[in-house]
Amino acid sequence: MTKKYFGTDGIRGRVGEYPITPEFMLKLGWAAGMAFRKMGACKVLVGKDTRISGYMFESALEAGLTSAGADVMLLGPMPTPAIAYLTRTFHAEAGIVISASHNPHDDNGIKFFSGKGTKLPDEVEHMIEELLDTPMTVVESSKIGKVSRINDASGRYIEFCKSSVPTGTSFSGLKIVIDCAHGATYKVAPSVFRELGADVVVLSAQPNGLNINENCGSTHMGAIQAAVLAEHADLGIAFDGDGDRVLMVDHTGAVVDGDELLFIIARDLHERHQLKGGVVGTLMSNLGLELALADLSIPFVRANVGDRYVIADLLERNWLVGGENSGHIVCFNHTTTGDAIIAALQVLMALKTRSQSLGQARQALRKCPQVLINVRFGGGASPLDHPSVKEASERVTQAMAGRGRVLLRKSGTEPLVRVMVEGEDETQVRGYAEELAKLVTEVSA
Repeated sequence: MTKKYFGTDGIRGRVGEYPITPEFMLKLGWAAGMAFRKMGACKVLVGKDTRISGYMFESALEAGLTSAGADVMLLGPMPTPAIAYLTRTFHAEAGIVISASHNPHDDNGIKFFSGKGTKLPDEVEHMIEELLDTPMTVVESSKIGKVSRINDASGRYIEFCKSSVPTGTSFSGLKIVIDCAHGATYKVAPSVFRELGADVVVLSAQPNGLNINENCGSTHMGAIQAAVLAEHADLGIAFDGDGDRVLMVDHTGAVVDGDELLFIIARDLHERHQLKGGVVGTLMSNLGLELALADLSIPFVRANVGDRYVIADLLERNWLVGGENSGHIVCFNHTTTGDAIIAALQVLMALKTRSQSLGQARQALRKCPQVLINVRFGGGASPLDHPSVKEASERVTQAMAGRGRVLLRKSGTEPLVRVMVEGEDETQVRGYAEELAKLVTEVSA
């Protein structure tokens, strides 16, 4: 059944434009509270990233939840995976994150976690959507929910992150640059790595509500690349605004993407006989990742793009590790969702075990040339359904004769068509990608 509000990663959009309005958030809080209360006594954790609209939406959700009889525990600015973890440890029925992840400050959104720290089941999302279309009511006064604030949330999460590496682990002697994207990791990430002994240089950790993801973090790697070179650091770690994506930079200033980080983690687990099955990537994962894992006899499958699909595939197969080239990496041996700090720690442990630099560790994966072009389109019919686009995609696929891939897909969070072509010859790949992007642009006009 099609969902009206929930996308691949919750509900997201431009602040002030429906449904990202205070009125809708009030109703959403009420609908969620009513849905969760059907499961019994209801306690809901609410956290957010650092964008300025978070204050407004936190208040609206709080009012809606309490009007439905749900008790609310406020976490303040915390990484998305921290809220998943704390939802479990506080035995809450659900966790809510107010965040638009890697988007700019004028976007915002809502993500939900179940009491198990996983994405909400589809049936619960459908229940919330059905309630959104019914009149809002308020429970009797004696049953209105209460609100409290968890003051030690950061400390709890820092200790949880540190527990993902063996007791006694020290990264002493390692110089790291960390870019917090002026986002939700700005307090906890520097503490985690410093408390494990690393020499930490911190970038973009002065959020003002408007600068989240602005020319910094995992979507803008220039600043951290320059800082790693200027500081003569061993590596750099860049987070996105809500702390569920991570990319790295090696000592030469080269960006190390999610495919490479996933490979380093999977290889380490495999060599220690702790991998348990294979690795889940996505349709966007580089062909080089698949080939490098095959060289180690590690199974690899592709899920649809989006961390919820990676997680669903991992759960179905009972595997431990998966991720996306954008930096969403899931380590089920430690947590229940994509966690940038946890993933970064697993990479550092792998480097420590092998006594390798990040630059050395990535060399076993040789990426195939991959060109991705984003084409913006308006409303109306999807350009991907246009006969000429379908014909061109099939023609290019046949021309590559099994030595490459074509992937055309709509973004789940923005009005974009992503045109991706991958193959052995970079010039040929770029030519095909530009040809297809031009055609998508033309049929979108």
